[in-house]
Amino acid sequence: GNITELGHQACRLPMEPQMAKMLIESPKHRCSNEALSIAAMLCSLPVWLRPNDAFRAANEAKARFAHMDGDHLTLLNVFHAYKQQLQDGNEPAKFCAENFISIRAMRSAEAAREHLKKIMESIGLQMVSTEFQDKEYYPNIRRCLTSGYFMQVACLENEKKGAYTTIREGQEILMHPSTSLGHKPEFVLFHEMAISSKLFLKTATQVKPEWLLDIAPQYFDLQRLSSKGSAKEKLEKAMSRRQES
Repeated sequence: GNITELGHQACRLPMEPQMAKMLIESPKHRCSNEALSIAAMLCSLPVWLRPNDAFRAANEAKARFAHMDGDHLTLLNVFHAYKQQLQDGNEPAKFCAENFISIRAMRSAEAAREHLKKIMESIGLQMVSTEFQDKEYYPNIRRCLTSGYFMQVACLENEKKGAYTTIREGQEILMHPSTSLGHKPEFVLFHEMAISSKLFLKTATQVKPEWLLDIAPQYFDLQRLSSKGSAKEKLEKAMSRRQES
């Protein structure tokens, strides 16, 4: 069969299809520079150092970079802070040590970003950003994440337990304790699942139900959603709100 233009572009990007789709869609959301930095951080080694003798100090350092909308934006904050140190002529190793950040991870992310940027430019993707002062700066990035990871979205079921269910399958899953989210959003997208004694979602960011309906209407076809959990009902309400406005 014929490969679409999107398929051709995705084949050139050496990564999982969800991340490739996020990068390909990023110019439309005016955040290709930021999406690229997030992708590079996700492709890198673990960012946070957790020494047993300085657990509390490490947690406090991580909290300094936390973004209220989630872990992807927290990773972006870390990358921006690291690059700012380099631009200011400061020693990045000192910055990383003081903030319990792995310098190997940051150097790996830098190298990955340069490599991916060359590929993005070679397949005609524009490197653009929304002005940082614009109120849509972070929402644009979250919409862009949704355009790639819409199949990895979960809906809150039990706020006290922090229990979510995946939207299509109705699989119960818990928010990982390492998240920088200080609250329990109604809908989150996640980068991966982690299994220990329970199933956890890791690297999560808050998304709006309206975005799911706009960005992936076929996937979130209300007729096909699992009736387990409350996602279907919440999306129906979002659909009604949109039709009324």
